[in-house]
Amino acid sequence: MNTDGAADGMEDRVWHALDLPLDRLDELPFGAIVVDPDGTIREYNEYETRLSHFARTAVIGKNFFRDVAPCTAVLAFEGRLRTFLRTSDQVSEKFDYFFPFHHGGVTVEITFLRLRHKGQILIAVERADCASGDVAPER
Repeated sequence: MNTDGAADGMEDRVWHALDLPLDRLDELPFGAIVVDPDGTIREYNEYETRLSHFARTAVIGKNFFRDVAPCTAVLAFEGRLRTFLRTSDQVSEKFDYFFPFHHGGVTVEITFLRLRHKGQILIAVERADCASGDVAPER
């Protein structure tokens, strides 16, 4: 685990998500995307809606890698998730990623976290400039 202060705060917030029912994801202070192992989006919280500018209703049921964020259909993101899924002893994985959104690029901290629900994965997304716990700005 990373031991720098901002990252520890993010880790604590992400681990809190394990105990949170899926219908309360909007309470999380970071973007939360719950996907099935095939990448189908099952949950998408309000923070992620503000960060990405994608409406929740427009992404639920879509494939994250093909339909919503094709920039993640690369070894550095989707490949990493596939490796994570094959590694049964690994509960989480964290890395930085750059999203080239239409409204401007943003560097984020990504954490994959295995959920206890149907083999689903939480993709936690936190803006690098919000790592102190601030929420994404309203747009």
